[in-house]
Amino acid sequence: MIETKKATLNDVAMRSGVSYQTVSRVINNHPSVAAATRKRVLQVIAELDYRPNRAARSLVTRRSQTIGIISYGIEYYGPAQMVMNIEAAVRRRGYGLALTTVEELSLPELSRAISDLVSQNVDGIVMITPIASIDLKVIIALCAATPLVMVDIDPSERIPSVAIDQRHGAQLATQHLIDLGHRSICEISGPLNWYDARLRHEGWLATLHESGLTPGLSCEGDWTAAGGYAAMRQLLDKGQEFSAVFVGNDQMALGAIRALREAGLRVPHDVSMVGFDDVPEAAYFDPPLTTVKQDFRALGQQSIEYLMRLIGRATTSPNQCVLYPHLVVRLSTMSALG
Repeated sequence: MIETKKATLNDVAMRSGVSYQTVSRVINNHPSVAAATRKRVLQVIAELDYRPNRAARSLVTRRSQTIGIISYGIEYYGPAQMVMNIEAAVRRRGYGLALTTVEELSLPELSRAISDLVSQNVDGIVMITPIASIDLKVIIALCAATPLVMVDIDPSERIPSVAIDQRHGAQLATQHLIDLGHRSICEISGPLNWYDARLRHEGWLATLHESGLTPGLSCEGDWTAAGGYAAMRQLLDKGQEFSAVFVGNDQMALGAIRALREAGLRVPHDVSMVGFDDVPEAAYFDPPLTTVKQDFRALGQQSIEYLMRLIGRATTSPNQCVLYPHLVVRLSTMSALG
């Protein structure tokens, strides 16, 4: 069996056309590297699958070369994608990973998770906090001297964080239905104690109000296909006529389509539907689902880049990086005129 030679720091330097000192600065997130050079070196590191020796780096930097992730709700598509892409970004940097999950977003649970990671001497923590049930500033205080970046929180928060603008995504979805001529637009929301669900709900409401339209009925689901099915049955049972529905995620949309079919209604001929997330299966729904796509890869990359800046420079000012989703139009929506 032939063993493939591992790429070295010098290999990266030669391929990038820079000195090995420059590669070392990029790996250690030193601020004195031009953005274009940093991007080129990181690309070569990925191409060569270069893995820095974390033990050797730890001796020099006095850091563990490990990043901690605290996650919640990874049984759902969005949080699972966040963890996966944050982990990939950590690996691309040559860092190790310490992952801990919490059963609920309560102060005791999060305090336990933070203490566990701090005791492992992680260099920084990324926390996925999708439920609006805690004081985020208390969490920052609990992390003390350990750099922290929060993910999936309200975009109005002025704390170290990275978020996708959920309101904007809902506005895109709702405006698409309005532009198609729909005037009676209902909603199946996610659980409204989640930031994402609440913000999408607010975006749906605001867009209808801005267009002078009265919002249709809204039923709360639970992110699952079964929840979407049950919520659509509730909408139908209430007897209000509607020609379109905005659904808080693609899994619930799948269940909602089933409920409409059982009621003898066709998507999109009788009811147009827009989902949210653009799960890989959305293009293969029957019909293929119009939905809002979130860039989880960019979310992972941005959260780790921000965390590295905090690790490298304690004086980095707290701010929030906001990413914007976009609409993917498929066959589940059509003109209200037929």
